[in-house]
Amino acid sequence: MGTYNIPRNVKGEGRILFIFSTKALIYSGVGALAGGLFYILFNLLGMTLIGILFVVLFALIGFIIGTFKVPNLNRFEITRKNAGQNIDDVIKRILKFKSKKYKYYVYDDCTKEEKDDE
Repeated sequence: MGTYNIPRNVKGEGRILFIFSTKALIYSGVGALAGGLFYILFNLLGMTLIGILFVVLFALIGFIIGTFKVPNLNRFEITRKNAGQNIDDVIKRILKFKSKKYKYYVYDDCTKEEKDDE
């Protein structure tokens, strides 16, 4: 008698606390560390609650970047071209492009008008 693999749903087994994938947890942690700098600043000024709100906000932004994909919005060019891709991959490509200082050159000869000498 042979052995057979039974298919099962394995989606979500790599998640921590059911919402955090490993990538989302890392991005949330980095965001919380960035917000921690604001927490230290506001804590020195005596506004601890505002500092905590910054930590939570930056962690939430990190979670969104690590989890969600670019939506398909026809109104904006960047969302039309990158729809369905992870937000962090799009940000990485933009930063890599900007760091190499690439430039786009667009040549348009249709804008030149010839003047007729009469």
